[in-house]
Amino acid sequence: MKIDFKPITLSDKEIITSYTFPGDFRNCDFSFANMCSWRFLYDSQFAVVEGFLVIRFFIEDKSRNAYMMPVGQGNLTRIISLLEKDALHQGHPLLLLGITPDAKKELEMAMPGEFHYIPERDYFDYVYLREDLVNLTGKRYQPKRNHINKFKKLYSYAYMPITPELVPECLELESKWYKANRTEEDREELSYERRSITYALKHFDELGLTGGAICQDHRIIAFSFGMPINHNTFGVHIEKADTGYDGIYALINQEFAAHLPEHYTYINREEDLGIPGLRKAKLSYHPHELLEKSAAVKKAAVHYEAFGTQKANQDSLAEMF
Repeated sequence: MKIDFKPITLSDKEIITSYTFPGDFRNCDFSFANMCSWRFLYDSQFAVVEGFLVIRFFIEDKSRNAYMMPVGQGNLTRIISLLEKDALHQGHPLLLLGITPDAKKELEMAMPGEFHYIPERDYFDYVYLREDLVNLTGKRYQPKRNHINKFKKLYSYAYMPITPELVPECLELESKWYKANRTEEDREELSYERRSITYALKHFDELGLTGGAICQDHRIIAFSFGMPINHNTFGVHIEKADTGYDGIYALINQEFAAHLPEHYTYINREEDLGIPGLRKAKLSYHPHELLEKSAAVKKAAVHYEAFGTQKANQDSLAEMF
């Protein structure tokens, strides 16, 4: 059996979220908005196979394919075997990315000892308790409260939900932020990010996004948006602000969290990508969990006569990345 993958489009939101929302995986990779708004970079595709949602995307300048953890109910061993055949047909061993500890547990129950796991610290997700980000209680959050109080003493402001009418102003602020923060070293990465942001803002309602903005003196000076990852976890995908206002990032963080529905116990603020300043900022909010994510590579060489392909075993892991 060959898996019939198709590109992820806006029209696929209902079918994809019917698998991801009820589940317990809360890594940011399972946000439909992320899948869709970054498809230009990864050629992300999906299929529904025997009760499972499977996602395939492309890495290394689209020279090889990788997969997310299948989501669903049924025979996981068979689904993994189908993915392995698909991977080998493309000329590579099976590679699953974003494998969290709960996903690893499922893989090991289905196929014990058949994967090699490689933790990728730069891609660990920062997961917070919503109540911590809203209340900022205790000595450890004193610096955040100080920043917010300073802002409130200096400025009056209004918090506003993002609507289609606010999108042009949000795009204007993002453009200002981009020009102020880009460097030669990260120009490409920031260009990718702004393309994703632009797509998300222009398809805000279709993606199912929720967002909020800080307005000061009739001007948007900060905005944030995201969407639910599953039934109890909300993913914050973007947060941009005018750094000329001291305390603005702490304020938009708190206000956005406070305006989210209370049934979202957890807030996932995604990875730090190994960027020192971003890592320091995310750690300063004291995550409830640093959600480990690993690459999972099939250990054993497998030869499928139907595909005429044989790939290396665990001894050649170094050549796979």
